[in-house]
Amino acid sequence: MAYPYQPYPPQPSASAPMPPLPAAIFGPQYCAPYPLDLAVVKKVMTISDGNFAVTDVNGNIVFKVKGSLLTLRDRRVLLDAAGNPITTLRRKIVTMHDRWEAYRGESTESKDLIFTLKRSSLIQFKTKLDVFLAGNTKEDVCDFKVKGSWLERSCIVYAGESNNIVAQMHKKHTVKSVLIGKDQFMVTVYPNVDYAFIVALIVILDEINDDEKEE
Repeated sequence: MAYPYQPYPPQPSASAPMPPLPAAIFGPQYCAPYPLDLAVVKKVMTISDGNFAVTDVNGNIVFKVKGSLLTLRDRRVLLDAAGNPITTLRRKIVTMHDRWEAYRGESTESKDLIFTLKRSSLIQFKTKLDVFLAGNTKEDVCDFKVKGSWLERSCIVYAGESNNIVAQMHKKHTVKSVLIGKDQFMVTVYPNVDYAFIVALIVILDEINDDEKEE
């Protein structure tokens, strides 16, 4: 008599359980069941294309970022390694708070909105940003929060208003990074967290920081 397959019993977690996360924000292909380290390299001199590259630990390109020549500072497109658009990031000009919207692919139509990011307060010396997924129209409670110091590349992404970390940035200085680019840092994306979403947040963070330098 054949017995049905019995999976191994789940192991008890040593830490408190995390609140439920959206399984995939841009797609399940961007969710790994293990912690993922990505390197972000920003080249200062390029303007419209390739100023941002995201690689895995082996140096393989995972994402690229391009700007739109028509609206250079107010729109960014995140591409996969093959050059396919994943999301268009657009700044809302009319709001007092910094506010950015992310859309699927190259769309900017409301039906394709994925998330909105806004600054928690107008006057702040450290980064503090709230992220609302498209279904969270009331925006009473954020779905994700970004805190830390962008200048020191030490920002942390939390799930909602909790202290549960979903991604963490840390600076990386090597002889090679000094030679090939002005700015390189790492981001660790926690298991089952959409890493395309995390990279999109980093692109917006960089844009907000560049604006503050120019003010």
